[in-house]
Amino acid sequence: MSGLQAALRQDRAQLGIGMMLAAWLLFSFVDTSVKWLVLAGLPAMQLAFMRYVGHFVISLADVGRGGFNIERFRTDHFAWVGFRAFLLVSATCLNFIALKTLPLTLTSAIMFSAPILVCAFAVPLLGERVGPWRWFAILLGFAGVLVVIRPFGETFTWVTLLPVYNALSLALYSIITRKLSGIVSATTMQFYMGALGTLVLLPFAIWTWQSPATALDWVLMIALGVWGWAGHELLTRAHGFATANTLMPYTYSFMIYLTIASYLVFSHVPDVYTVLGAGIIICSGLIIWVREKGKTT
Repeated sequence: MSGLQAALRQDRAQLGIGMMLAAWLLFSFVDTSVKWLVLAGLPAMQLAFMRYVGHFVISLADVGRGGFNIERFRTDHFAWVGFRAFLLVSATCLNFIALKTLPLTLTSAIMFSAPILVCAFAVPLLGERVGPWRWFAILLGFAGVLVVIRPFGETFTWVTLLPVYNALSLALYSIITRKLSGIVSATTMQFYMGALGTLVLLPFAIWTWQSPATALDWVLMIALGVWGWAGHELLTRAHGFATANTLMPYTYSFMIYLTIASYLVFSHVPDVYTVLGAGIIICSGLIIWVREKGKTT
């Protein structure tokens, strides 16, 4: 490889990393805003609807550029696209419910067991081989989740299980996205995700609707869909500039963003168990990343 080619490849990788960092920053805006709004008394299902209706409007405009031809909305993999959308929509709803009572740092720590679960699910669903080091990392990540949620501690509540479901959903979502990559366009997947979330959540939003009390609350509520759509757009495009193995460590920036936001906005400092469990989960994820990187180099 010539020096110019290597430099161009490095520039593309840096652009992908920048997109990944920006995507998770936008996702942290969503979670922080939702926690602010649910504490202000707005229903979680109303906020989930606003998250997807904004996403849907932007995606519809994106798909419809150049004319609303029915062929632009077709896909031969509708069942998988729909199931993928369901996984994310359901995870969003339960995450918004959990954020009313759980700290941002706790929900994000549990959510980041998703890459570990992807490794475990890849065996039966993708037929991939997982060696002893990665099985060790999977078990280590599971131990980290137990440290965070403390299922037998006095502080444990059923709400703590909601982020566990979210991690499982996001793991399956990632595997389905991997299977559909190159077969179904990102624009099509974005559209159906927004459409499903809007249609399913509309009745709940109407039933529970409460108008925000301040102009700031209105702005934050409307911005949820924009931030969500833009984050997924950047996340998808980042993989066009850098490999998944290059990008994976930068997903943990989400924890950093939310820890800072949790302290600045809600004056919350994570307890020792959340920090310890998050550290174990990150270590297990990095072990998997190192083993995966070794296979592709």
